[in-house]
Amino acid sequence: MDKKIWLSPPHLTGEEQQYIKEAFDTNWIAPKGTNIEALEEAIKKYTKTQHCTVLTSGTAAIHLALIILGIKEKDEVICPTFTFAATINPVCYQKAIPIFVDSERETQNMSPKILESTIKDRIAKGKKPKAILLVHIYGMPAKIDQIQAIATKYQIPIIEDAADTLGATYKNQKVGTFGEIGIYSFNGNKIITTSGGGAIISNKKEHTEKAKYLATQARNEAPHYQHTEIGYNYRMSNIVAAIGRGQMEVIDDRIKARRENFKKYKKELKEIKEITFTEEPENTKSNRWLTTIQTESYQKREKIRKQLQKEKIETRPLWKPMHLQPIFKKYPAYTNGTAEDLFNKGLCLPSGSSLEKADIQRIVKSIKKAYQ
Repeated sequence: MDKKIWLSPPHLTGEEQQYIKEAFDTNWIAPKGTNIEALEEAIKKYTKTQHCTVLTSGTAAIHLALIILGIKEKDEVICPTFTFAATINPVCYQKAIPIFVDSERETQNMSPKILESTIKDRIAKGKKPKAILLVHIYGMPAKIDQIQAIATKYQIPIIEDAADTLGATYKNQKVGTFGEIGIYSFNGNKIITTSGGGAIISNKKEHTEKAKYLATQARNEAPHYQHTEIGYNYRMSNIVAAIGRGQMEVIDDRIKARRENFKKYKKELKEIKEITFTEEPENTKSNRWLTTIQTESYQKREKIRKQLQKEKIETRPLWKPMHLQPIFKKYPAYTNGTAEDLFNKGLCLPSGSSLEKADIQRIVKSIKKAYQ
């Protein structure tokens, strides 16, 4: 019987065990210890960022980034509509208002053109947005130069959600390092994993120090428990950090493997002209966290998805836009149909770094069946 092929399973080396053992041997099982320190140092070195605080999730990192930048109730935060709800939920934790912006087709990320027109309209309505929450989707960097120029022009800070995009680069600079604050995710399906975890990075020490303080229940300096503001239980544990410490040692290998998956899919499916892939713009290097395809119609996408599902191959439609989600449809949205079209016609293919040649051949064969 054919094995199940998962969309993006974790890929451990076994070397992570030595760091887990170190945590047990030293009895540091709490959100403190050498693995946490080593993981933060590894992330800083890899991304060439000055400061890092590791946390329980990428969602926690976004939440703290919003707090650090002073986002409060009724403040407006510009967000892409083409993303996962985990990007938007922290905006709502703060009782702020997400303002949804559509995508451009080349990278599928936030459209600079629509971004600027949105800012102008919000200002004209008397409410200047307090932050831009920029997401790099599926491992592909957004049009950073253009978005940065707009953010600078209107003096709006960028929180860079690079949850999918650790290791991707724009002009040889690691994605996640362009904004005021950057965030990463180490969820079980990401390029590297800590099972569940995330990080907040910045070149401003006060940002990551504030994140660490808030993530440990906002405890003040005192011999007793003293608190002057609301805190959170968001600090990563030393055990979880041990997994990440081992994973950081193989991140470039994992990216190489996922980029190879993309190349194989593109080569094997080139005869099907109706299927298109997202290419890398100039100066951009995607980590190819997930290989995504665009088909000619919703009906064809569903035919492929169901064919693969029948053969025990996990796929996933591209993100359903946030402005179409029941929970978020009440918020302002500036759209032109791009994200909706991407959702209707797009599909994520299995992209794990542990995929074997036979797995890809099986997936391709199944896709071709849907076109027969």
